[in-house]
Amino acid sequence: MRESGTPRPTNAELEILRIVWDLQPCTVGQIHERIAQARRTNYSTTMKMLSLMLGKGLLTRDETVSPHRYRAKFTRQRARTSLLSDLIDSVYEGSAMSVALQALGQSRAAPEEIAAARAMLDELERRRQT
Repeated sequence: MRESGTPRPTNAELEILRIVWDLQPCTVGQIHERIAQARRTNYSTTMKMLSLMLGKGLLTRDETVSPHRYRAKFTRQRARTSLLSDLIDSVYEGSAMSVALQALGQSRAAPEEIAAARAMLDELERRRQT
C-alpha cells in the first residue's frame, strides 16, 4: 500500500526526480541541461514539468534565492519503497517473494546480487527460527 501522502510520479517525473536527487539543490537550467543530454526537449517543457511536480508535492522550491532552487520532497529510498509497495499490491497480489523471484529470473543478476539475496534469505530464516 502507498505511504500516506506520497504522490505517485509518472515516468517523466521519475526522470526529473533522479536528476534532482543527484544535484539538489538545483536550478531549472541544471535540470534542463541533464534532460537535454538524453533527449531533445524545450526549456519551457522542463519548467512546466517542474510546476506540475511542485503542485503534486514531489518537489519543493526555494524562492529566496535567484535562480530558484529545487529539492525533492521525498528521499530516493522513500520513493523506491512506495513504488515497490504499489507494484507488490497491484500486480503481485501482495506477494513480495513473487516480485523477487520474477526480478531475479528475468534479469542477469550479478554474482554479488545473488549472494546478497541468499544472505537475506538466510537472515530471514534465522529470524523466523528464533
